Amino acid sequence: MNIYEALKQINWKKREYFKYKFPDLRWDKSRPAKTKEEFLRYVGNKTINSFERWEKSQQFKSLVMLYLETKVADDFKEIYSIVVDKSKQGDEKAIKLFLQLQKEVQQNAKLAAKTFEMVDDDNEEEEEDDELILD
Repeated sequence: MNIYEALKQINWKKREYFKYKFPDLRWDKSRPAKTKEEFLRYVGNKTINSFERWEKSQQFKSLVMLYLETKVADDFKEIYSIVVDKSKQGDEKAIKLFLQLQKEVQQNAKLAAKTFEMVDDDNEEEEEDDELILD
């Protein structure tokens, strides 16, 4: 499950608060982030207290972990590019690190492929079980 799928499963006000707290999650990056007052007006609350209490909940902490997972993936991509460039220049440490990263990427790619295989299997089962009667 990724952060966007998890956010779909929570109350819309909490979802909007999470996007307010982490504005890089918003799809439309051309619009400026909401101010506290704009956010409160949008969700129809007078104070932010209930959201600050929610920040102490396990649900919020779990969402933060999913959010950080996406950030780690972005950072990994950036670091990988830097290591590749330094490896091509002949930096021995970078070459060793590149080889390590390459193994990790291959392992993670296998896991990702399995995830997509499971999704395909689920879709096939759903198609078979639609109980439609064709004449």
